[in-house]
Amino acid sequence: MMKSKIIFRNIYNKFTKFSCEKGIKFYPFYDGSYHNISIRCFTKKIEDNVIEELKKRGLINALTSSDIINRVKNQTTIYCGVDPTAPSLHLGNLLTLIGLLHFNVRGHRTIALIGGATGSIGDPSGRNTERQPLSFSMIEKNANAIDNQIRKIFINGKKYALRRGFKIRDELDVIILNNLKWFQKMSALELLNDIGRYARVGTMMARDSVKLRMENTGGISFTEFSYQLLQAYDFWHLHHYHQCQIQLGGSDQWGNITAGIDLIHKKKTDSIKTTTESLETTENTNAFGITIPLLLTSTGEKFGKSAGNAIWLDDKMTSPYEFYQYFMKLADADVEKYLRMFTILSMEEIDQIVKTHMKSPEERKGQEKLASEITEFVHGVAGLQKAQLATRVLFGDSLENIRGHDLIEAFLHDSQRLTPIHRNEIVNRTIDRVAVAAGACKSRNEANKLIKVGGLYLNNQRVIEPHHKVIEGDLLDGAVCVIRTGKSNYHLIQVID
Repeated sequence: MMKSKIIFRNIYNKFTKFSCEKGIKFYPFYDGSYHNISIRCFTKKIEDNVIEELKKRGLINALTSSDIINRVKNQTTIYCGVDPTAPSLHLGNLLTLIGLLHFNVRGHRTIALIGGATGSIGDPSGRNTERQPLSFSMIEKNANAIDNQIRKIFINGKKYALRRGFKIRDELDVIILNNLKWFQKMSALELLNDIGRYARVGTMMARDSVKLRMENTGGISFTEFSYQLLQAYDFWHLHHYHQCQIQLGGSDQWGNITAGIDLIHKKKTDSIKTTTESLETTENTNAFGITIPLLLTSTGEKFGKSAGNAIWLDDKMTSPYEFYQYFMKLADADVEKYLRMFTILSMEEIDQIVKTHMKSPEERKGQEKLASEITEFVHGVAGLQKAQLATRVLFGDSLENIRGHDLIEAFLHDSQRLTPIHRNEIVNRTIDRVAVAAGACKSRNEANKLIKVGGLYLNNQRVIEPHHKVIEGDLLDGAVCVIRTGKSNYHLIQVID
C-alpha cells in the first residue's frame, strides 16, 4: 500500500511541476487503494487577465500573493462560499457572485459552495454578537433555496454575458456544492486529527474576527471560534478533490481564507514527509486568496439581513421593481463606482455612460443603465421588463397599451401594493368605497376630501367627480385597476371572480 502511494505521489509531483512550467492542467483520478490512476491533461491559455480586470473595476481589496496574476493566465478553478442563514442571498453577496462571473466568462472553472454545515456554526467575521442558531431543517431548506437561486442567477448571467459579446463555453457552468457532504461524515476525532492538529491557537486568536469579539464583554463561544477551521478545511477539500486554487470572499473573510491556505500548505508538507518525498515540491501548493471590498451603506454599515437593510435577490422577498428602484435612487457620485463593480460592461462603455450622465444628471441616465444591467443579471430579461413596467405605472405614465395581466405579474409578490378584491366589490361601486377597499384611504370621508383637492387618481387619471363609479371599462383587460393618492402612494387592485 505504501509503495503504491509513493508511486502515485511521484507521478503527482512530476505532473504538478510540469504543469506549472508549461501551463498545462492535469487531473489525477484514483480509487481509495491508489492502484488505479488515470491522468487527463490539456492546455488552456486565458488571454484576458481577470485579476487586472477586477483591479480596474475596484473589485479587489487584497491578494494573498501577487503570483496569482501569472496563475490566472492559464485556466484555473475558483470558489466562493455562502452560509444558508436566510432563504435568499442579498445584495451584499452579489459582488462575490459577480466576481465568479468575471472568472467564468473568461474561461475559468467556478464553484459556489453552500455552507450546509458551517451555516449551523455561524461565522463571527464582521459581527459584534453571536448568531442565533438555526434548526438543521431550516438550514437545509435555506440551502436548497440558495442552490436554486445561484443556478438561476448564473443562467441569467450567462445569457447576460452572451448579449454583451462574451463567448461562453457550455462545459463551464458554475458547479454548486454543499460542505455538509463532507462534514456530516466527519467525527469529532477526525476533525481534531485532520484539521485541529495543524492549527495554532495563537494564530487563531490573532485573527480579527476573534480579536474584535474578545474585546466585547460577551466574548466568543468555542463554536464560533472553531468556524475558521471548518472554512479552512473547505478550501483544502476543494483544492484536493476539485483542483481549486483560488478562494474569493469579502474583505472580512481574509482570516478564514489565509487559514485555508495555511492548512493546504501544512497538509501537503505533512503528506510529502510521510511519503519520504523532497520538501521542494511544496512550492506547488498554488493556493491563493482574493478579497473584494465589502458593500457598505452610505453610513458605512455592512449590507446584510442582520443589519436590517438587506436588498434580497429573491424576487418574492424584494420584487424586481424594488430591486431596480434601489439603483435608480443612487447618488450621482456612486454611479461610476457601481457600474464598474456590478456590471460586466467594458470600461470604455462605462466611461461613455458616465460622460453622458454628467451632462444632464437630472435625467438619471446613469442610474437607469446601472439598474437595467444589474436587474437583468439577477432577474433575467423578464424580470427587467417587469421592473420597467412597474416603474412606468408607479411614476404616473399613461396606462395605455399596458396589458392588465402583465401589470399583475409585475407586482405579483408585492402584497403591500397589490390587493386581490372580488369583482362585485369593485364594479359599479363608487370610487370612495373602492379606495377604502384597496387600502388607499382609511375612510370614505378621507377619500372624498382627497377628491376635492385633486389628490385621488384612478389609472393615473385624476378623479373629479366624488360619485364616480368604477365600471368594467376602468379595468385593464378586466383584471386590474390602479388607485393613487397624492404623488406616489399606489395601490393596485387585482379583480377576482
